[in-house]
Amino acid sequence: MEPYLRSFLLFFALFNPFLMSIYLLDLIRGLPTPTFARVLIRGSTISVCVFVLFAWGGEAFFRDYLQVRFASFQIFGGIVFLVIGLRYVFSGAEAMKGLMGGTPAAMAGSIAMPIMIGPGTVSASVVIGTRLPLHGAIVVIFGTLALTVVLLVLIKILHDRLKDSHAELTDRYIDLAGRMSALLIGTIAIDMIVTGLQSTGFAVP
Repeated sequence: MEPYLRSFLLFFALFNPFLMSIYLLDLIRGLPTPTFARVLIRGSTISVCVFVLFAWGGEAFFRDYLQVRFASFQIFGGIVFLVIGLRYVFSGAEAMKGLMGGTPAAMAGSIAMPIMIGPGTVSASVVIGTRLPLHGAIVVIFGTLALTVVLLVLIKILHDRLKDSHAELTDRYIDLAGRMSALLIGTIAIDMIVTGLQSTGFAVP
């Protein structure tokens, strides 16, 4: 069970619902709960399909079809996540505002890309595909996203109940949780960069 647990923890760390709630703060504040849940489910469905494809194709997809090394993608993904983490650590929730807009269908696509589907999560999908058989990778990917959606809906419900009576406290908590989560994302980003460099032959201690 250790490979399953490690794969779940890797994916769940990237889909940290506390940090993702910061990315989706405009939607949490602006949408009713049923609409918010539908948008999340649509975005997650798109993401599951993409992640399963990369878990199935693995490194061969990059090597044979894109003609690039997977290590290069890991390094790029680490840089992207590092930039996101740094922006949030220094700018807070303002760094993530205005990412989405339009109809629920359009917002679902915006949640899937780039909030859920990014270089970091795609890299994690490939890693999970190498660790686990395909059916195991599907279970981990689907289970992680399902848990993330449930937790985000609970955060939305909690936010709606507290936003009037404890608005200032809620905003402070969200900002603090986001900054702490951004530190974790930054750490994962550095590890991705180091792993990618080691795969290319660089001697990284």
